Amino acid sequence: MMVKEELIKLGLHYVLIDLGVLEILEDVTAEQREQLRVNLLRSGLELLDDKKAILIDKIKSVIIEMIHYADELPDVNYSEYISQKLDYDYTYLANVFSEVKGITIQQFIITHKIEKVKELLLYDELNLTEISYKLHYSSVAHLSNQFKKVTGLSPTFYKRLKQKRKANLENI
Repeated sequence: MMVKEELIKLGLHYVLIDLGVLEILEDVTAEQREQLRVNLLRSGLELLDDKKAILIDKIKSVIIEMIHYADELPDVNYSEYISQKLDYDYTYLANVFSEVKGITIQQFIITHKIEKVKELLLYDELNLTEISYKLHYSSVAHLSNQFKKVTGLSPTFYKRLKQKRKANLENI
């Protein structure tokens, strides 16, 4: 609703507002674009008018949803999954992502998978073998090596450290 009100204030007519994407009928002046950007920022929204930035945002959303919110990771390769979800060739997506973000899609996925591992370790409902299976690691050793490479700690040490910290906070 906020976006519609801001567009009306600026005298802009829109065709479509869907999932954060809108199409404006008339040409937008630099002043109107800047005013819309400022007004949206006040509401905690960001104006992305660069096609690459929009695509990067969509790639990140697909990955975050896939790793953090899906009950099961897809059975297909991540590259295939992302490509299907966004209806773009994966090589194109990977090149744009690397060019803009300075890291590969694979590195972004690994970072988020490790965050998910941390979360699951702290919930203490699954052991490391179950976590590695759930997140499609080829083995516990592979998960442990990747975890250590990203965090500098073994998963077991990380878990102990967090439990110790939690116990210390409870004793204060």
